[in-house]
Amino acid sequence: MSDGLEGGCECGDVRYRLIGAPIVVNCCHCRDCQRISGSAFAINAMIETDRVEVICGEAEQSSLEREGAGDTHAWRCGRCLTLLFADHPLFGAAMRFVRVGTLDEGERLVPQAHFFVRSKHPWVTLPEDVPAFETLPDKGLGVELGAEARARLRAAMGER
Repeated sequence: MSDGLEGGCECGDVRYRLIGAPIVVNCCHCRDCQRISGSAFAINAMIETDRVEVICGEAEQSSLEREGAGDTHAWRCGRCLTLLFADHPLFGAAMRFVRVGTLDEGERLVPQAHFFVRSKHPWVTLPEDVPAFETLPDKGLGVELGAEARARLRAAMGER
């Protein structure tokens, strides 16, 4: 579905490609994602770090310090400062959370779960058939992963 999806920053200096499909796509309604995106939510495609290939320019790493959540590293264009992808304290350097809005065809990636709906804007309507969680799911990613995605996640996290 998403093999070869490409994306980039607003000014075009940085371009990247996803090598394969994301493990999972989520829509996060937390206040951090709202502030960072300047919108009501952020849509994130979780994929192994080594499957995000910068093909033009250089994404600059910075730190997003979050109170009580640990540091998150983010990669942005150095010129226009578009946030392209980040890691997450729960997954460390093994995973990247690609901002789906920076993909050329981001509409091809539909959220499989909604997180932090406790801070969702009241005018946002969630699909009834997609799992939704007040914060983060107690266990896992909030969705049932297929065998390949489970194996990829275990491999990336150094599990057997």
